[in-house]
Parts: sequence; structure tokens; C-alpha cells
Amino acid sequence: MNNPISDKSKARQKNEPLRFLSPIHKAGRQISIYLETFHADAGIANPEAHLIAYLGSYSPCPIGELIQVFGHRKSTLTSILDRLEAKGLVTRSVNPADRRSFTVGLTDAGKESAEHVRGVTERFEKEVDQRITLDDRRGFQRVMDAIGRVTDVTLRNPKEK
Repeated sequence: MNNPISDKSKARQKNEPLRFLSPIHKAGRQISIYLETFHADAGIANPEAHLIAYLGSYSPCPIGELIQVFGHRKSTLTSILDRLEAKGLVTRSVNPADRRSFTVGLTDAGKESAEHVRGVTERFEKEVDQRITLDDRRGFQRVMDAIGRVTDVTLRNPKEK
């Protein structure tokens, strides 16, 4: 025999938004749409800007690291790198540590773009930071740490560069 109270409770639970993934996804989309306007002014798309910002801190780095950090398929990353190379922002060269692979580095123009992207993201973070408390920031960090522990996924070795 079905329990109507239990069935209603299950239906309500099914329709409730996820407590962590839904807000994280929503925030990611909001940030992406917000940043698009600034990156478009610089002539680069968001995926390109994200990659350039990373290279601004960790260039040169192996393509395998970029695949691991960004989660792109090799073909997707190749397309992004092709566009950035055509714009004169990145270079690809044989990896001296493993001649079967390549490293990606920034050109001088790419370094300027990375600085632009970094400035935009720092302004965004400052704006968010001004709207929250220290306790909010600590709570957010605890949630992010819990996600890291649950997933047990390391995207980049913190000891690298």
C-alpha cells in the first residue's frame, strides 16, 4: 500500500532545486554573461579569456595540463588554441620535457591580454567582496573545501609553478 504522505514528500524532493549544484551553475552562467561584455571589447571570447588568464599565471604549460584544468576535449582545446594563435596571443612549441607533446606560452600581445583579463576579474571579485561579510567568504570557502573533499579531484598540483 502506498503512503500518500511519503509519496508527496518524494515528489516535493524531486522538484526542489539542488542546494549546491544549481546555485553554482547559475552563478557560473551569470559570471560568464557578465564577463563576456568585457572580453568582447578586447576581441576575445570567454573560453579564450579564461585560457589566457590561466596562461598569464602558469605559462608556459603543457597542453595536457590545460586539458586537465579546463576539462575541454582535445579537439575543443585545439580550436581555442588555433584561434588564439591566429590572433598572435599564444605560441605552441615542442615540450622539452616530453618531445611527444607541446607547451603553450603567451606572446607579448598575449601577456597584455592576460593583464586585461586579470584586471577585469579582479574588479569583479572586488565588487563581490564589497557585498559580502568575512563570515560569508569563510562559509563559501568551507563549501568549496567540502566539494573538493567529496570529489577528491585535483585539477592542478599546487606544488607546480
